[in-house]
Amino acid sequence: MRPEDFVIEGVSRIEEQERIASKPVTYGQDAWRRFKRNKVALIAALLLLALVGLVVLGPAFSGYPIQERANAKARNLAPSAEHWFGTDTMGRDLFTRTCVGGRASIAIGLAGAAIVIVIGTLYGGLAALLGGRADNLMMRVVDILSSVPNLLVIILISVVLDSKSIGTMIFAMTVTGWCPTARIVRSQMLQLSQSDYVLAARLMDIPPVKIVLRHLIPNTMSVILVDTTFRIPGFIFSEAFLSYVGLGVQPPQTSWGALASAAQGMFQFYPWQLLFPAGAIALTMLAFTLLGDGLRDALDPKLRR
Repeated sequence: MRPEDFVIEGVSRIEEQERIASKPVTYGQDAWRRFKRNKVALIAALLLLALVGLVVLGPAFSGYPIQERANAKARNLAPSAEHWFGTDTMGRDLFTRTCVGGRASIAIGLAGAAIVIVIGTLYGGLAALLGGRADNLMMRVVDILSSVPNLLVIILISVVLDSKSIGTMIFAMTVTGWCPTARIVRSQMLQLSQSDYVLAARLMDIPPVKIVLRHLIPNTMSVILVDTTFRIPGFIFSEAFLSYVGLGVQPPQTSWGALASAAQGMFQFYPWQLLFPAGAIALTMLAFTLLGDGLRDALDPKLRR
């Protein structure tokens, strides 16, 4: 056989191998690259930024003060160039009130999600790390708290504290709201607790809390981040529902749920008063849900190529 009978396939030089090889990227860079490829999630993120910007800066461009007084001559006006979203039954600009109400709704969603994520992460992490009887006991506590209807808890706390403020609502919604997060974090950390670096930390007599904070939590941040994006719309919807039935934000404060509750009685005559706050709730929840789906796909190491 002659040398001419053999043909080299592929690259033949080291320089060409280095040129063709893909550039090494970190986990975060790869996740960001895959997230940008998800057009739906990217649009959802931009929509959220637009909603937050509108809520924060909207009243400055409306031309009407936040604490606007009632104006009998401007009651129930339809949307126009002067009043972009129309006016309510007291003659106040609905665009300004929708922006102000969005601040309360989004703040409740962010604060509630942050509280349940912190409590649920620490509780679930300790349960997974301790294991044995301590784990069983801690999970039985979670089962008991999860079996109590959330609405009943909120009503009891509102009656006992005799308050319907934003702080009371956040406290009532987070009393048992951290339980699902604790289950998710525990199941994830049970897989990590048998890792070599965790066993080495135990042999070095590092306290369990430090092991959770330094080793387990950083390796479960992807799961925690995705769970957070799904928690926020849940809290926003809960606030809207509670305000709609009269258990949430009360005047002079307002929120999207409170605006929808005030407008539902006049829906047949002035439907825009209900459509705008209800539409803001729907858009926000949809955007957070789509963003959560995109983050879940981007942060999943199994999908990395």
